[in-house]
Amino acid sequence: MTTPRPATELSADEARRIALRAQGFLGTPDRKAGVRGVLRRLGAVQLDTISVLARSHELIPYARLGTVGRKTVENSYWQDTHAFEYWSHAACILPIEEWPHFAFRRRAYRNRPHWNHDLPEGTYDQVVKQLRAEGPLTATDLGGAKKTSEWWDWSGTKVAVERALMHGEVVCVERRGWKRVYDLAERAVPAALLHDELDDTECLRRLVRLAGQSLGVGTRADIADYHRLKGEQVDAVIADSGLVPVTVEGWGKPAWADPTALETPPRGRHRTTLLSPFDSLVWERARTERIFGFTHRLEAYVPKPKRVYGYFAMPVLAGGRLVGRVDPAREGRTLVARQVTLDGPKAVPAVAQALLEAATWVDCTDVRVERVDAPDLREPLTAELARALA
Repeated sequence: MTTPRPATELSADEARRIALRAQGFLGTPDRKAGVRGVLRRLGAVQLDTISVLARSHELIPYARLGTVGRKTVENSYWQDTHAFEYWSHAACILPIEEWPHFAFRRRAYRNRPHWNHDLPEGTYDQVVKQLRAEGPLTATDLGGAKKTSEWWDWSGTKVAVERALMHGEVVCVERRGWKRVYDLAERAVPAALLHDELDDTECLRRLVRLAGQSLGVGTRADIADYHRLKGEQVDAVIADSGLVPVTVEGWGKPAWADPTALETPPRGRHRTTLLSPFDSLVWERARTERIFGFTHRLEAYVPKPKRVYGYFAMPVLAGGRLVGRVDPAREGRTLVARQVTLDGPKAVPAVAQALLEAATWVDCTDVRVERVDAPDLREPLTAELARALA
């Protein structure tokens, strides 16, 4: 692919601020649009099983809007067929209006060999028939999710309904106790959207454009990673996506930007908050290092003796920078900072503020700090928290 000559040169700081605004962390949040507005702005909200303060899909709107009620978050996603769950960056909540643009992925799943799971003859049709008669249902409702207690040992029913989900015949319409709730697409997706009419090129062009808007500015790899596209898929459509080529100081690779993001310099109030490691601002490590000079790794799956920052270390965003990390836990109504990493004394007030707001959100009345990597900053942090809690 021949890349057009960039017409715009951005400093590293300009690119960082464009990214922050695109992700909803710079400027006044659109509280009227609320959680649904956040979902549309981001285009994808990643799901994950880990729950420390809350699950990641709750933390993501909280990080942008503040102490929005957790029940409000769930209702905003799922009520009135506003969203659906599908494979994007990973398992993600997606705006329902994007259903047609994932036709390329549904087709790909239908056309590739199935997983190495045996599926008894007739099971797939039986699952669809049962959902038609009784849905929405969980896999347990359908007859059982597992054959044994092993997490990976799916039953034929679970294999069948997950296959139907990937093919687009079935939709996950909500999570109930973290279980997927399935229904037929013909019932769950609005009629005007329920089609696979768009060809792969149209789908990819839309998703590349959405990724560019959600990132503000990004490299080919950034844009591909957002919805887990292949580099060659991005190459095939980016010239017609509406994104414009730019160069960014220090990036060393070509980049593209949302032209709307270039029209007005990003200004406004910065959010101070804890970030989920699965937040789209930081979910791609190479981009996070390039933009913020901040190396982050989720250590939940790292053996405990080898962890550096903690099980679910959450980056702290303040003033448009990543200024530290907090590995949180909850004990009753106490938010416990099991491990805190600070980027110097100036980060203390911001980390205290982020901890206090998070505590309020999850109905904690106290904050306890267990360990601070820089021992000389422990007393200033605990003093800052004590003053605010007094």
